[in-house]
Amino acid sequence: MKKDKIKFVAGLGIACVLFAIASSWYAIHYNESRLVVPMDFSEYVFQVKDLPMICSITLLCLYVLFLFALMVKASIKNGRTVKNTQTTRKLNPKLGFLGFAGFLGFSGFWTYSVDQSVSPFIFFTFFGFFGFFFEGKMSNTLIDERYKENAMKAQLTALKTAFTMIVIALIVLCQGKLFGNLEYTLIAMIILLALTIGLTMFLSEYLLYRYDHDDQLDESEE
Repeated sequence: MKKDKIKFVAGLGIACVLFAIASSWYAIHYNESRLVVPMDFSEYVFQVKDLPMICSITLLCLYVLFLFALMVKASIKNGRTVKNTQTTRKLNPKLGFLGFAGFLGFSGFWTYSVDQSVSPFIFFTFFGFFGFFFEGKMSNTLIDERYKENAMKAQLTALKTAFTMIVIALIVLCQGKLFGNLEYTLIAMIILLALTIGLTMFLSEYLLYRYDHDDQLDESEE
């Protein structure tokens, strides 16, 4: 993606976030926090003052769909490039910063205390995006037999680690209610599964980079 297009997409995202913040401030101070705090939508009645929040939510959803479409387009393009050149896709290592979105998973503790919502815990999966840093450092790498062997080895190790974590979690959590509460047990399982998926994504890229780097060092020493 060209720098101008990246700046446009980033600017669009910042504008959507700022508009959401402004509309939330307006709703809190002038519209009794409607559509900001949890509310019963079965009794919802539209008001003109709701328009800023409705527009900001709609824009955020459209922006997310736009990003998803860009990712799908880039994935298809990279797939064609990999097939034609037999090299790994070109990726900016800075995409690894997306892994910091995993910290949004901690917001699940707040939403659970407010309305028993546990969906934000899924953000812990985003920690796996730190793997983009190592995948980016291996951009345009020739996909030869050594690379395929290292990739298979890395994926197998990552899956074994994830399987071990899941088994340990099942053994521990199946002993009884966590802190005497069955809901806490469910939350712990959701968090562990999200973290396990993220760890698998990260390890598969990190180990592949490590194995390939070690092989290059061995060859240089010889």
